[in-house]
Amino acid sequence: MKIESKQIEEILLKKNYITERNLKEAKEFATQSRTDIVDYLLAQKLITKDLLGQALAEVYEIPYADLNSIPPTREQVSKIPEEIAKKHRIVIFTEDKDKVLLGTDDPLLATRFFKEVKDFFKGKEVEIAYSLTEDIESAFIYYRKSLTTRFSNIIGSQRRIAPEIIEEIVDEALIHKASDIHFEPHEKEVFIRLRIDGVLQEAGRFPKKYYENILNRVKVEAHLRIDDHFSAQDGAIRYIQEEKGRIVDLRVSVVPTLDGEKIAIRVLAEYVRGFSLSDLGLSDHDQELLTEASKKPFGMILVTGPTGSGKTTTLYAVLKMLNRPGVNVTTIEDPVEYKILGVNQIQVNPQTNLTFAKGLRSIFRQDPDIILVGEIRDDETAEIAVNAALTGHLMLSTFHANDAATAIPRLLEMNIEPFLLSSTLEVIIAQRLVRRICENCRYSYTLKLSTLKSRFKEAEKYFTDEDNTLYQGKGCTNCGGSGFKGRTAVFEFIKSTPEMKELILQNPSSRQVWTLARKQGSVSMFEDGIAKVKNGITTIDELLRVSAPPENNFVKTSSKKKA
Repeated sequence: MKIESKQIEEILLKKNYITERNLKEAKEFATQSRTDIVDYLLAQKLITKDLLGQALAEVYEIPYADLNSIPPTREQVSKIPEEIAKKHRIVIFTEDKDKVLLGTDDPLLATRFFKEVKDFFKGKEVEIAYSLTEDIESAFIYYRKSLTTRFSNIIGSQRRIAPEIIEEIVDEALIHKASDIHFEPHEKEVFIRLRIDGVLQEAGRFPKKYYENILNRVKVEAHLRIDDHFSAQDGAIRYIQEEKGRIVDLRVSVVPTLDGEKIAIRVLAEYVRGFSLSDLGLSDHDQELLTEASKKPFGMILVTGPTGSGKTTTLYAVLKMLNRPGVNVTTIEDPVEYKILGVNQIQVNPQTNLTFAKGLRSIFRQDPDIILVGEIRDDETAEIAVNAALTGHLMLSTFHANDAATAIPRLLEMNIEPFLLSSTLEVIIAQRLVRRICENCRYSYTLKLSTLKSRFKEAEKYFTDEDNTLYQGKGCTNCGGSGFKGRTAVFEFIKSTPEMKELILQNPSSRQVWTLARKQGSVSMFEDGIAKVKNGITTIDELLRVSAPPENNFVKTSSKKKA
């Protein structure tokens, strides 16, 4: 039975989880942005998922089983046969010699077949508790055999080998929230690797003799040429999971290698749909700064960083906040990562000569209030984007630069007039993604300053004590033994103050920009990361993997603009 939002609201109010004012704000936001009230309450951290679970449990008048904080082991899950567990939506939460407590996200379904369930625990008292659906699904992962084993079963059955293997691989990627899937042909086998939390991990392998049919299947679904084996090709697949009612867009790249054609698939934005500014890892100060800039009627907000650093996710979170019935929001992207209700989204198409620049010119005739350009890649796009921001539009875009300070001289080198950039730029954000320590197995330890200095020589600038308390993950079933689960971002903000606008007019170097930004309170990505290290969000080694102290980032660059 699906619980109505009204029932959840009543429980949250009755138990003082939220106030009348919280609920009113949530309803107003949900109406304006066409989102769910509960999504708003979670995004604003007015409630946690655990409090939501407790509220839902109270609707059913049963206890709450927090499978997220106390995840069941593989042995616990395996005690109930897969068919029975999925049929009744149940997982063992606790068990002793006299009693078993089962977690379920559908108490009415579980109770309906209670006798069948009790047969597995003869002599013990069986009770049920409510658990969140996402936690139940996470526990069900333990029923899945290894990908290599499933490949062998499919091949042994001699059924539809190619489509079934592809389906298993994509499903595995979605379960583990992978951002990319790699099919890597070698001499005798094809390796499947998934990029999970930014790191590639081998997921399985199968004999190479079956690869040609799988490759051709992917090419057909992605609308690529199956007779071309020596060219790089790009395409897209819309993957539909009918049983879950889920649609996932996949971006496909095929390139020839010495051992055959390699496939790389980007899983597009399936995991960022619910992201808001508060989910990104922004500090309170940075979130306030970004919110302030995004509420201005015109100007430019730039997000910089390498591919895969979460730039688009940040901009989508801003768009989600700005998307209102009273404004016209238009985007031009390559690719459109996911559809946003109420936003007009344009897909770049080189075959029809629809480039960023040409699409952006067309958008002006569509009466936009807010424009998102997926990426500023060339001088023409940069010029049009700056002029759009100057003529009464709020412009959001991404830009490839190593840090926030470098973005300004790079834009000036793209033949943007300094007075135009000075007039339009509101804020520059640089970011990188770091893995989060698994909350289930996180523990603290003491590290000497001398040990930290051996890892990076500037350590004493960021750690003043001889003994420093840091955190890391032991590795558990919840995080697959890695000690990490999920990712967050480290940020660097440069606000366009009157002094910064004056400096831009002088064609500054990146060092000059950063020197002024520092005086005005900007914090480097590395320093933002150090704060997250000290707060137990990530590890020092993970931070050093993706970032470096700002004093190492700047080299001498020409401040002269190209002729």
